[in-house]
Amino acid sequence: MDCHNREYNCPVGATLALIGGKYKALILWHLIDRTLRFGELHKRIPQATPKMLTQQLRELEDAGLVIRTVYPVVPPKVEYRLSVLGISIRPVLEKMYDWGADYLKSNGKEINCSMTMR
Repeated sequence: MDCHNREYNCPVGATLALIGGKYKALILWHLIDRTLRFGELHKRIPQATPKMLTQQLRELEDAGLVIRTVYPVVPPKVEYRLSVLGISIRPVLEKMYDWGADYLKSNGKEINCSMTMR
């Protein structure tokens, strides 16, 4: 869903349009406080195929949440980091983590994912 081509009057809808996606929240989470290369992101989110990870990163970049930097070296070096807008989503991600952790615990399930609370 491209939030640049539609008018959103619902704050939750606008947020979900930006960060809703199979791996977007995980990508954003792993970029908090650090810059990572594609391979490093893929190691942290191994369930994402390279094609899907690339697609999600492009959508986050198009939304202005992630900055992609390409260095003119051989072999090519590409790094990803959060933009100022991306950094501003941190409290939302932390609240999502807290809510999900409480939900899992209340249902007798153990947290088992690549997201760890900082």
